[in-house]
Amino acid sequence: AWTFFMNADEETGTYHSERALRGEAGAHAFGLALEPALPGGELAIERMGSGQFMIEATGRSAHVGREFEKGISAVNKLAECLVEVAKMPDAAAGRIISVGPLEGGAATNAVPDLARAWGNARFPDAQAGQEIVERLKAMETPAGELPGIVVRHSFNRPAKPLIPETERLALAARAVAEDLDQTLPFKKTGGVCDGNILQDAGLPTIDTLGVRGGGLHTPGEWIDLSSLVERCQLLAVLIMRLGRAESGAG
Repeated sequence: AWTFFMNADEETGTYHSERALRGEAGAHAFGLALEPALPGGELAIERMGSGQFMIEATGRSAHVGREFEKGISAVNKLAECLVEVAKMPDAAAGRIISVGPLEGGAATNAVPDLARAWGNARFPDAQAGQEIVERLKAMETPAGELPGIVVRHSFNRPAKPLIPETERLALAARAVAEDLDQTLPFKKTGGVCDGNILQDAGLPTIDTLGVRGGGLHTPGEWIDLSSLVERCQLLAVLIMRLGRAESGAG
C-alpha cells in the first residue's frame, strides 16, 4: 500500500503536519520525498537539521526630543546581540546561523522599547544543534533587567544522516537512472525537508527526486524544463521496482 502525502506547511517548519507524518511513517517500509533535485541532478543522501529562533529585546520608551536620556533602546541592545550572532557561524564545521527578518520600534521620534529578530540555524547532528542553542541562550539577561534579552527557539527538524537502509534506497534509484541512461550523483546538503522527519521517525527516506533547479528562495529561482520528463521517468520506474520488491514479485 502507498500513501501520497501532500503537505502545505513544509516551508514554515511542518509544525502542523509533523504528527501526521510521524504517524504515517510506521505504516510503510520506505519513503520518497519529491524535493527539487540539486542543480546537477544530485540525490541528497545526507541533510543537516534545522531550527528556528527569535531574539527579543526590551527597553524603555521615551520621547526622543524631550526625555531621550530616560529611554533605553531595545533596538540598540538587539543590534549588539546580532553582532555576536554574526560571529557564531562556521560553515566548514556545519554550523550555519542566519538572521532575518527584523522588527524594532514604531516611530522615529520615540526610543524603541521592543525589538525582535528571527533566525534560522542548520547543524549536522543533535550535539551541534544543542551547542547553537546554548550560545544563543547565553545572550539572555536576568528577568526584569533593562535592556533585556530573551531567546526563544524551536529546533524541530532533526538532522538526516546517511544510514545503510537509506543508502540502499539511493543505490536502487541510481540503478534506475543508469538503466534510463541518466546519471544520479550523491551529495550532502544543508537543506532540510520532510524526509528529515520521516527518517527520524524510523522510515528510511530518500528525497530530491524532483526536477533539477537552483536559486531556491530567491527571485532567480529556476527549474530545468528538460528534467520534467526525465525525473518523472526515474520516479515511475523506481516506484515500480520498489513496489515489486516489497510484494515479492519478480
